[in-house]
Amino acid sequence: MPKERVAIYIDGSNLYHSLKNEFSRTDLDFEKFCNKLLGKRYLVRIYYYNVPLDQTKEPDRYKDQQKFFSRMRRLPYLETRLGRLIYRNWPNEPPYEKGLDVKLATDMLVHGFQDNYDAIILVSSDSDFADALQALKDRGKHVDIALFGSTWASQRLRDIADKVITLDADFLSQCWK
Repeated sequence: MPKERVAIYIDGSNLYHSLKNEFSRTDLDFEKFCNKLLGKRYLVRIYYYNVPLDQTKEPDRYKDQQKFFSRMRRLPYLETRLGRLIYRNWPNEPPYEKGLDVKLATDMLVHGFQDNYDAIILVSSDSDFADALQALKDRGKHVDIALFGSTWASQRLRDIADKVITLDADFLSQCWK
């Protein structure tokens, strides 16, 4: 029997803020992390979603982020997908992401409907993805959700998931740099 083909979709901002809030660190080794998520299944591709900072508004953070994106581009089978960051009233108000969730959901659906994978792993606790994931399940795809928090967190995603992967200290213990 052939191995299950898996695509991993990572909500980068959600992951970054969750790591920072839960563990006070963000130095995740993405290759180790994705391999642990994958297990013995066959990796089709990893899609990582984020927004680039504005170099003129946040030059130091921009420089660090560009180094991070450069490292990410060197990982095998990983594609970085970028949305937009809107600075409406900077520096009085923080910027906000635009178009990233739609881009991620669209990619999951298009790739699923094109039969590019048998199963999906979504790394996010954003319940806005629930309807897209249900549509994939309705097409016969397996849906794994990897998220942080207690069992009541992101309940809608947990209800839709075929499998929930809890990103806790135990799971991440071998995934740090």
